[in-house]
Amino acid sequence: MEENKVDMFIMANGKNFESHMVPRIRERLLNADESKWSLIQSLDFKNPTMLLIISILIGYLGVDRFVIGDVGLGIGKLLTCGGLGIWTIIDWFLIMGATREKNIQKLQQYI
Repeated sequence: MEENKVDMFIMANGKNFESHMVPRIRERLLNADESKWSLIQSLDFKNPTMLLIISILIGYLGVDRFVIGDVGLGIGKLLTCGGLGIWTIIDWFLIMGATREKNIQKLQQYI
C-alpha cells in the first residue's frame, strides 16, 4: 500500500490502538493488498475515551462490555450490578486497554 495512505490512517486512528502496536500495524498495512484498503478505511473503531466515560456512568450495567463485544462479561456485570461495584471500579482501569485490544483484533481480521 502507499505510505502516505497508511500514515494518514495511523494519524487518524492511532489513539484507538496500543501505542506499542502502532509500528507493527503500520508495517502490516504497508504489506497489505491494495484491494483491502477501502474495507480497512471503512472499519469503525471504538473510541477508548468514550468507553471510559460509558464505563464510569453506566458500567455497573455492563454497557461498556456490551459495546466492545464482550457479551458474556456484559451479562455478568448486568446480573451482579457490576460485581457489587467492585468489578465496575476495576473496569475503569481496564476498559481502555480492552477497547484498544478489540480494535486491533478487528483490524487484524481484514489485513
